[in-house]
Amino acid sequence: MLITCPYCGPRNVSEYTYQGDGNRTRPDPASTDQAAWNEYVYDRLNPAGDHHEIWQHSGGCRAHLRVTRNTLTHVVTEVSFARDAGHRKSERHRKPGAHA
Repeated sequence: MLITCPYCGPRNVSEYTYQGDGNRTRPDPASTDQAAWNEYVYDRLNPAGDHHEIWQHSGGCRAHLRVTRNTLTHVVTEVSFARDAGHRKSERHRKPGAHA
């Protein structure tokens, strides 16, 4: 599988570290709501199809990336910096067809 880093270009998935589901919202760090923390830490969905994930380019520039990957085909359709998610859509790097 290839992931196209906005800094480094297309790289093999072996250069990256999976950081988790990109759709989850962390509870307020000061929260003492045990149910909210249990849900955040333990509950996971297992979607079939396009899914937002966070990856770190640990073998390269070390940037954290938001990747849209199809969980059935492993085709990566979009890559952007995680820090820009939802803020500057014009700077997203769309790479349709980048796959294994």
